[in-house]
Amino acid sequence: MSLSPSGSVHVRNYIGGRWTDSATTSSSLDPATGKELGTFADGGADEARAAIDAARRAFETGDWSRNRDLRAQALFEMADRMADRRDELVGLLSKENGKILPEAALEVDLTISKIRYYGALALTESGRAAEVKPGLYSMTLRQAAGVAGVIAPWNSPVILSVRSFAPALAAGCTVVLKLPGQTALTNNLLYEIVDATASLPKGVFNAFTGSGSAGARLIVADPGVDVISYTGSTRVGRSIMADASQHLKGMSLELGGKTPMIVFDDADLDAAVPVLVKAITTFTGQFCMTGSRVLVQRGVADELRTRLSAALEAVRLGPADDPASDMGPLIDQASAERVDQVVAAAAAYAKILVRGGRVTEGPLAAGAFIRPSLVEVDDVSRPIVQEEVFGPVATFEVFDDETDAIARANATEFGLAASIWTRDVDRPLRVGRELEAGTIWANTWAVIVDQMEEGGFKQSGVGRLNGIRALEEFQEIKHVVHPAPRHA
Repeated sequence: MSLSPSGSVHVRNYIGGRWTDSATTSSSLDPATGKELGTFADGGADEARAAIDAARRAFETGDWSRNRDLRAQALFEMADRMADRRDELVGLLSKENGKILPEAALEVDLTISKIRYYGALALTESGRAAEVKPGLYSMTLRQAAGVAGVIAPWNSPVILSVRSFAPALAAGCTVVLKLPGQTALTNNLLYEIVDATASLPKGVFNAFTGSGSAGARLIVADPGVDVISYTGSTRVGRSIMADASQHLKGMSLELGGKTPMIVFDDADLDAAVPVLVKAITTFTGQFCMTGSRVLVQRGVADELRTRLSAALEAVRLGPADDPASDMGPLIDQASAERVDQVVAAAAAYAKILVRGGRVTEGPLAAGAFIRPSLVEVDDVSRPIVQEEVFGPVATFEVFDDETDAIARANATEFGLAASIWTRDVDRPLRVGRELEAGTIWANTWAVIVDQMEEGGFKQSGVGRLNGIRALEEFQEIKHVVHPAPRHA
């Protein structure tokens, strides 16, 4: 991080172990005020080209892919360096991204543990071996796929980038990371933490920030990148898969979601309502697992409608770094306007229970603030049910029985996650088995652990991150056959 000629903060890219500038300079804005926080080197195809070349050289000329002890050491050290700057990272993420402080702290703390998990996995991963016939030995060896291209979004840039590049590094890959301009200062602090990891060889990790798509497109299409890990929208994920198909690259894609929160008649509403509110408002609804669909059984629909509406209307908006704030701003003004228009359009075919909407008066009017909305809809084919809103907006849908709940929950193209609320001990397994989703929660929401895989069904993605499977996404399996017959 450096100072520009005007004295403001200016951040750069990190390629080949060096800090590099770009031909274009852009601004990072505070979503709570619209004011400039600093400037950044806005990378594109040139930076992607340099990063790919540096990663390729490091992979082919160094011993990173062969030295698991070094990989573990570097990841453990990286976690320590992030812990050293934890408070600084939390504060900057909250300020630039718009997360309230407890949510920013959650993101960073989960990231530190994730890096350590993959440091340990670098040491414990293993293959298989057997004498398959007399004197014929067979073994499988896992080795790094090569250069890993990681493209992560602005909504949780720290944990979502690390969720991909930590297993890539643990597997022995070298990395090219592209992060978005909306979180440029936070990105740079992450790059500084990696740079401070003395045991990490230069060129193994390369990263640039870009507000456009030219750099990401080159990462996807270039033959020098062997595997892709992308987190973002389904629309872009489809484009990435198509562009990468020429080289048959391995890839993991975690894409959009429309998480159904299924509340049965026997649910504990005292426990459910606060979690439903957090599911709608966490990260200001800018979360692939946002609880954007509340499905409620008819017997408790009236009570839940009243209680949830009142709870959402009571959500306190404010700057993300204000401890009194329940929810901060969206990432920018354009996003706030887009979300507001989605709710306005839904009024033509649905009942607006809580209008929410833009904050247009008072001290918050200059920021990208929008109040949460709740929209009751019967027809699951309507756009607000079928399309990811990516804001603090939820639908309220009434069902009759388990069969109806399952049909409604599965009625979209998405299948990332679902939540089931009931006192029936068997229902979460019985209903969960029928849901087309990669993660099912029972009487809770958004509980993710490093050791267990997550990912999507249907149009919510391919592949898995977290757990051992995440390491495998960045590896090839080699079968070695060795005849060694017994001497006569």
